[in-house]
Amino acid sequence: MSAVRPLHELSSVAPAAQWLNTILKGDCVAALNRLPEKSVDVIFADPPYNLQLDGDLHRPDQSKVDAVDDAWDQFESFQAYDAFTRAWLLAARRVLKPEGTIWVIGSYHNIFRVGAIMQDLGFWILNDVIWRKTNPMPNFRGRRFQNAHETMIWASRDPKAKGYTFNYDAMKAANDDVQMRSDWLFPICTGNERLKDENGDKVHPTQKPEALLARVMLSSTKPGDVILDPFFGSGTTGAVAKRLGRHFVGVEREQKYIDAALDRIAKVHPLGHAELKVMTGKRAEPRVAFVSLLDNGLIKPGMRLFDSKRRWSAQVRADGTLDCGDLTGSIHKVGAHVQGFDACNGWTFWHYEHEGALTPIDELRRIVRLEMEKAGA
Repeated sequence: MSAVRPLHELSSVAPAAQWLNTILKGDCVAALNRLPEKSVDVIFADPPYNLQLDGDLHRPDQSKVDAVDDAWDQFESFQAYDAFTRAWLLAARRVLKPEGTIWVIGSYHNIFRVGAIMQDLGFWILNDVIWRKTNPMPNFRGRRFQNAHETMIWASRDPKAKGYTFNYDAMKAANDDVQMRSDWLFPICTGNERLKDENGDKVHPTQKPEALLARVMLSSTKPGDVILDPFFGSGTTGAVAKRLGRHFVGVEREQKYIDAALDRIAKVHPLGHAELKVMTGKRAEPRVAFVSLLDNGLIKPGMRLFDSKRRWSAQVRADGTLDCGDLTGSIHKVGAHVQGFDACNGWTFWHYEHEGALTPIDELRRIVRLEMEKAGA
């Protein structure tokens, strides 16, 4: 159940029970400073774009375009915007787990300044992802190209962060077994998804489509992860997180946006466990060393391993190496040696004998992985 919580109700470093699946009302930097260090898995940030609009914008029929002219998007100078950006990024980096990642979305007005500051602060850019809009707003003045995209920066906390989540196999499978590209095609938020007030006006001028947030979460998070949105707005991040079995924490100053977000999130029904299971490939599975088979009693020192046709054999030593007479080494090195190859996958090459039949030792590795999953559940 999501709720709104004023900052003064949080302890100096609030426990998860006080802020998980809630909207913190107030300034984003102050709110992030109340959260525990290294406590969130992923950040999705949709900061003010600092659009620098010069007067009203009208369509050819002279009707006024409902553009972003709110006070929260206005800064007196680029220097002021940079100081704001640096402050919230520093606060965000503090609460991001070492293996966590951050997504920041913006337009040409701000994204290049944000990206430079991110690099200055130590973030490591993994991708810039282009959101191509199928139905972008026309350029009514006809003085520029139609602005048909926004840019997202996806970054790890630092250059050494190697354990971040990227659901490569799931993304590839969803893309007809072709690697997912860094240009994503989605319509802007319209129709029933667009939140409207009692007068039929947009609740929030820059509401993002849920499909965009779903792609972000499905590619870079796991069920149960915590996603922080320091500029929560109308609550798209919270709604998608709830539906996809993730936790969220949002920060928002404007009460009208908080009210709309709470109502929206309350209506979301989470998907079931089966629908949320993430497809993974070999690279996403936990590493198991051959010696782990000995540690678990699945292989014993002195046992002999064979290739599938019993042309070669080797004896298992207590230290997890194989001895084939003229060479001692890893399952991979010895497997390559006996075949005269440069490389070999020892897990599929070597077999153990059980009741007269040969079975790849990879089956024993699978047993160890299942036990690891149970232990971590």
